[in-house]
Amino acid sequence: MTLAKKLLAATAIVLALGSAASAKTFVFCSEGSPEGFDPGLYTTGTTFDASAHPIYNRLAEFKKGTTETEPALAESWTVSEDGKQYTFKLRPGVKWQSNDLFTPTRDLNADDVVFSFDRQGNASNPWHQYVPGASWEYYTSMSMPQFVEKVEKVDDLTVRFTLKEPYAPFIANIAMPFASILSKEYADKLAASNQQAQLNQQPIGTGPFRFVAYQPDAVIRYQAFADYWGGKQPIDDLVFAITKDASVRQQRLLANECQLMAYPNPADIASLKTNKDLKVDEQAGLNIGYLAYNTKQAPFDKVEVRRALNMAMNKDAIISAVYQGAGEKAKSPIPPTMWSYNNALKDDPYDLEAAKKMLEAAGVKDLSLKLWAMPVSRPYNPNAARMAEMIQADFAKVGVKAEIVSYEWGEYIKRAGDVNHDGAVLLGWTGDNGDPDNFLATLLSCDSVGTSSNVAEFCNQDYEKLVQKAKTLSSQEERAKLYEQAQVVFKEQAPWATIAHSIVYVPMRSNVVGFVQSPLGDYTFDGVDLKD
Repeated sequence: MTLAKKLLAATAIVLALGSAASAKTFVFCSEGSPEGFDPGLYTTGTTFDASAHPIYNRLAEFKKGTTETEPALAESWTVSEDGKQYTFKLRPGVKWQSNDLFTPTRDLNADDVVFSFDRQGNASNPWHQYVPGASWEYYTSMSMPQFVEKVEKVDDLTVRFTLKEPYAPFIANIAMPFASILSKEYADKLAASNQQAQLNQQPIGTGPFRFVAYQPDAVIRYQAFADYWGGKQPIDDLVFAITKDASVRQQRLLANECQLMAYPNPADIASLKTNKDLKVDEQAGLNIGYLAYNTKQAPFDKVEVRRALNMAMNKDAIISAVYQGAGEKAKSPIPPTMWSYNNALKDDPYDLEAAKKMLEAAGVKDLSLKLWAMPVSRPYNPNAARMAEMIQADFAKVGVKAEIVSYEWGEYIKRAGDVNHDGAVLLGWTGDNGDPDNFLATLLSCDSVGTSSNVAEFCNQDYEKLVQKAKTLSSQEERAKLYEQAQVVFKEQAPWATIAHSIVYVPMRSNVVGFVQSPLGDYTFDGVDLKD
């Protein structure tokens, strides 16, 4: 489809929204379709932006523009002296949304909180497998089953979590999208009519916007929830205009068909900044772009092969061509803006001759591999197809033949989560909670093998001991020492080629007020308005 046709199609979608045009409407040019609307089931930012943030709330949430937690559905909490019990006092009078299937008869209470967590960690819960193949990847990869002993209702407005041992990232974890609170009353009503799948398709939450309609790969519509506990939003209608092509998103922004866009092309930033009708927010990303090798599959099970391939990659050239001034070389799995970053690490050198010798010493000849290229643009990898082509050419110089493959984004993530996936996978991560555990454990621990978080299928006991011990300590200084050591083991084992950390840009119309860029990469629209 030509750019002109794409623009016409996109314009038709907005015109088709009908009644939304008569109210104050904010259109967000998003980059992809959500996998569903139950945040606990998924791991991608695209899905969280469309579900967790507009529709739901959590017990604690992150203050806008920071990684600092603050009360949300829980007004307050206390922690026992031994660090093993967290008791939450729920906010009274929190209303639930409604839809054609459900009208709530009560406010939020402790039953909803217990339901929302128990279904993820309790295999005997009837909602644990309401979506076939549900693995609750975030709950698992954040080590929640390892640490959470029980979640119990104390009274209607009090919930207690009992942990098996102290767990330093706990509050930050429950502020994450997977810990969104769903209505048990709605779930019970759906179960009674054998409509369980609707929990993931017709969501009900307590958040600032209620879900109205979804047309896959086209548009999602929301309305401001009049009874939202945080107050009705300034905008009446929120629209996600799903626009996969970054150039089309930009043209729609320039035409004022949307007021804010996700993931601009790096090459377009300079011109966007000079446009008087726009403004561009920017900040260093809490992110990492990488190439992950499946360490369970030959020949990637040999550290020498992984290190040789790392040395064959010309990262300077890749960053220049792909990030175009918006990225810096990565040597660690965590970004330099995060506490515990080990700046003493030595990066893999670009050395073709050394790479050839290492492959030969490992007994690897005529190596062919599949090189996975993401189908979507992200700040941590704005052009995976171009990056894959450059890596393919680099590998050829050391006698390695790489076949580039790709899949639709949801399928890409699903396949990458298979422990038996083939090849090397281009992927990346934007931090969810500002804690190093969210990178070093979520992406690289034994707990997360077989999920779409740990696509390297990496499980190293020396590394594991360090990151698991760090979870249990209350001292940030002591935790940092362990994480610094873990980064050294990571670098020695080379489950990834660490490629880049990027700057994140958010272009918007100049009359947008109240939008706050998130260090966690979220797009949230509570409090956003349009000046006249």
